[in-house]
Amino acid sequence: MISTERLTQLLEQTQGIAKEAGAFIRRERQHFDLAKVEHKGFNDLVSYVDKEAEKIIVNKLSQILPEAGFITEEGTNTTQAEEFNWVIDPLDGTTNFIHGVPIFSVSIALMERSEVVLGVIYEVNLHECFYAMKGGGAFCNDTPIRVSSAGTLSESLIATGFPYYNFDLIDKYLAALKSLMKSSHGARRFGSAAVDLCYVAAGRVEGFFEYNLNSYDVAAGTLIVEEAGGKVTDFSGGRDFVFGREILATNEKIHEEILTDLKKAWA
Repeated sequence: MISTERLTQLLEQTQGIAKEAGAFIRRERQHFDLAKVEHKGFNDLVSYVDKEAEKIIVNKLSQILPEAGFITEEGTNTTQAEEFNWVIDPLDGTTNFIHGVPIFSVSIALMERSEVVLGVIYEVNLHECFYAMKGGGAFCNDTPIRVSSAGTLSESLIATGFPYYNFDLIDKYLAALKSLMKSSHGARRFGSAAVDLCYVAAGRVEGFFEYNLNSYDVAAGTLIVEEAGGKVTDFSGGRDFVFGREILATNEKIHEEILTDLKKAWA
């Protein structure tokens, strides 16, 4: 088991690495050429910026924890280890980046076996670095953050992510969204699941739900939400949200209200 002292050191180092990758992304955005966009699949976009940012991150993380493996979006390193694995999304919000919409982030998590023990998310445009380690609370730019105190869905703002491929469940998703929109202050779609989770943790929105996500989209953010006092589950109320491809994160107080709507829609 990793010590608190070592984890604290790794957390500080990981923040620096995320900011370094973010600075690279920010520079490249100034002269980005749409012609350099690639398609991994339908509406699944990637650019050289994603790939180069991931190389920066993997190279630096390999130096600070050589024994760790990797789960990466762009496949820079896919060698997984038994005890420690870094889970990396070098540019969460690629479509926003490509179109010049200024909401995208770098997301890095460290898992010790099946548990996320460290999470760092750097929102590139606002220079906001959200981070947490297991049992250490959650922070943004060295300031402690907490989830919202709103007690009901009717007082709440909800974030979500619209399906952009794999539309098999779109009717269920729209049914859930319709119900939640009628019962809340409304819904927002920021375009980066990592940012969505940070906004739950910081009390800017009360809840976030999305399906068809990958581990690298959510691993860091789930820890940040929980360390900020929030609650994270899958749509069944269980704990399979890092690899289970569906997630509900809230300030805890409205969790059951949203979960009821999701269970009805997903039945």
